[in-house]
Amino acid sequence: MRNLSGDIVNLEQYPLSDSKFRTQCKGKLDDDGVLVLDNFLTSSAMASIKAEGIDNQHLAYFTEKNHNIYLSPSDPEFSSDHPRNREVVSSKGCITTDQIPDGSALRVLYDALEFRDFLCAVLDIEELHEYDDPLSSINLHYASNGQELGWHFDNSSFAVTLLIQPAEYGGGFEYVRDVRDADQGDMNYPLSQKVLDGKIPSEKLSLGAGSLVLFRGRNSLHRVTPAKGSKPRMLAVLAYNTEPGISLSESARMTFYGRLG
Repeated sequence: MRNLSGDIVNLEQYPLSDSKFRTQCKGKLDDDGVLVLDNFLTSSAMASIKAEGIDNQHLAYFTEKNHNIYLSPSDPEFSSDHPRNREVVSSKGCITTDQIPDGSALRVLYDALEFRDFLCAVLDIEELHEYDDPLSSINLHYASNGQELGWHFDNSSFAVTLLIQPAEYGGGFEYVRDVRDADQGDMNYPLSQKVLDGKIPSEKLSLGAGSLVLFRGRNSLHRVTPAKGSKPRMLAVLAYNTEPGISLSESARMTFYGRLG
């Protein structure tokens, strides 16, 4: 574990170890399903991560795929235009943990005990662990002109992301809360249909560079609209597990990264 310094996180604004601050953040996440901490990263950390991202963009593995909102194989019991099988498009580039420089502020933040303890308190979980495979813990995603993430539910109960560089235009994060209840097996297809048809107004997050976002996307449909312009949207995903020794499946690694390690 590494020590977290004020050179990376604006600790005066966001005192991660303070119990009152942690309680406030947990309440916000519990109430809204999302927590946004603007200007979480210092300007110097932002500049270094952004420079690393630009320098290493040529290493990114780009994918474009059609998928349903459940990120799962289609179900022959339903028609192709049913919400269970209806396809949307996602396209992005990605560099993986082993392509993040050793001294990167992203690595220091990811490994910092103070940050993990903060996340555990806010997410109400006991402990967090890195992925056991060499690719999946820290990812930097690129969305160039026209690239997007289609509507989907997350398989995990929470996501931790840092916006490193917004797109020039577009690239907005939109979500609709509590569309389904996966734990109870209630898929609520009619509401999913309305979201896909654009008949339900979505909530939109206004994010600036350096924003930390904690999001519960297991039951909330969400997407990132197409990025526009010459400047790619860069988003860091900090992925943790609640148990040690877990790797992303080989099929998922091949799909997202084009390699196993």
